Amino acid sequence: MLETVTTLTKLRTRGVVVVRRAEDIIDLNYVGLIVATVFFALSVTPSLVPRDWLFQGLISGVNAALGYGLGCLLEWVFRVWIRPRVTLPAPPTWVRYAVKSAILLTAALSAGLMLVQSARWQREITTLMDMEGTTTPAYLRTGLLSVAVGAAVVAVYRTLREIILFLARQLNRWVRVPRELAPTAGFLVLVLLVVTIFNGVASRAFFAVANSAFSVRNDYTSPNAVPPSQPERSGSPASLAKWDSLGFEGRWFVSHGPSARRITAVTGRQAREPIRAYVGLESAADGEAQAQLAVSELERTGAFDRKVIVVVTTTGTGWVNSMATGAIEYMYGGDTAIVASQYSYLPSVLSFLADRSKAMDAGKRLFDAVYQHWKARPPESRPKLLVYGESLGSQGSEAAFDGLADLRAKIDGALWVGPPNSNRLWQQFVSRRDPGSREVQPVYADGLVVRFASDSADLVRPGPEWRSPRIAYLQHASDPIVWWSPDLILSQPDWLSEPRGSDVSSQMRWWPFVTFWQVAADLTNAQGVTDGHGHRYGSLVLDGWVAVAQPPDWTAELSDKIRGQLEAAEDYERETK
Repeated sequence: MLETVTTLTKLRTRGVVVVRRAEDIIDLNYVGLIVATVFFALSVTPSLVPRDWLFQGLISGVNAALGYGLGCLLEWVFRVWIRPRVTLPAPPTWVRYAVKSAILLTAALSAGLMLVQSARWQREITTLMDMEGTTTPAYLRTGLLSVAVGAAVVAVYRTLREIILFLARQLNRWVRVPRELAPTAGFLVLVLLVVTIFNGVASRAFFAVANSAFSVRNDYTSPNAVPPSQPERSGSPASLAKWDSLGFEGRWFVSHGPSARRITAVTGRQAREPIRAYVGLESAADGEAQAQLAVSELERTGAFDRKVIVVVTTTGTGWVNSMATGAIEYMYGGDTAIVASQYSYLPSVLSFLADRSKAMDAGKRLFDAVYQHWKARPPESRPKLLVYGESLGSQGSEAAFDGLADLRAKIDGALWVGPPNSNRLWQQFVSRRDPGSREVQPVYADGLVVRFASDSADLVRPGPEWRSPRIAYLQHASDPIVWWSPDLILSQPDWLSEPRGSDVSSQMRWWPFVTFWQVAADLTNAQGVTDGHGHRYGSLVLDGWVAVAQPPDWTAELSDKIRGQLEAAEDYERETK
């Protein structure tokens, strides 16, 4: 009988333990809930680009989970370090339940009200960008998704906490770590393991898998990309860079673009067949060999006898902006040569995270190889030497130059579009801008050499004198790629403290950590807007080229004709590529 009672007592005790553990798992930390509500409210405040309910729900859910974790930490500090030193009367049970109910109700109402207001903010942003706005009922779905995402993140955190406690018990049992220090030691062991795995095996495995996955796309050829027959194109029968080695983006680049006949029809002037030289990752053994092969392609096609050579640094996958290349070809009647090379299978974002030095190494190698050959020619027989880069490509293109003096000594013009905030030369020019000029529209040295523009009118400011060689940066006030920086974590940027750009919400505010996370999230949606906003520069690149390297006898009528052709070609690419 005594054994039976003892067994039942043990079972009841174990059951209580199980129930308590279950309660621990599902019970809310109400301080955490308060902070989570604040973080949720901040996450739905305006950012640089508009968001639909699905994207906002994912962002807000993660943000709320971070706030919940911070609140739990604050409650723990109070319970462990402050409460034992302060005598406070224990409130009655009904008071505790009333306070908890009030917190739950207030959190739900606050979140709902913020979502209603956020829907209005989103409509304001879409109006600024000439886009269709969301409706308030549709946007309220953000709340439900945020709860699900936040709960999932908290569940992961609590799982990690259980792992830490398990490690602490093992350290106390086997290594004799004191019980008071064991949780801290367990946490440090887990962090060490995670960091080691992520920086080593996990990160290499992730990028290896990503590289392999995107290399499959690199091998794919669009049905609308066919091998060129013109000897002026890489991938043609006469080319040293074979069609199959150019990659997905390279094959598209050399198989499209305006022909001499098309240029003649649009401009009404006799045109030459444009030269497009491209080298893929599989076209040569390594980066140095790629650069030399690219120069050999230029020599084979007679590129150094053309009016203009443009050295393009591509984005991660090897993409070249067809609007930018087509513009220069139309402008100079096809008497041009454009050269580019691929340095990665990964898209720009992943390439930026995995190894941004690849872009800079590739940009410097290609430019240096072309420059050395160009410089060896008599000055009177050299073509104009221009450089172009967009997004991560602008960072790679900048890497070929030590500074402004080196830049001016080597080229006849530069056009850089949507530069990342980490661009070295861009940072120098913006940080040293003239007093009184804004970060979103800086003026450097009275605009005598370097200019910044968000539209065509900016290119003629601040005055008519713009000395050659001209350098132009195209940047929108709403482009998160331009404005995202780790500095946003703890410091307010000038672009939010100064009068802001015309397409940035007047309600956007800087908050520590939150704004960094908000703009980081915007990076993934930087092109989900209309031309003229975000990371969509459209035909503004034509205006940029006209400002940097305008050919003689240029007219506004000719510019309008070319713009229409470029926009039609871009629409075709989006639909068929």
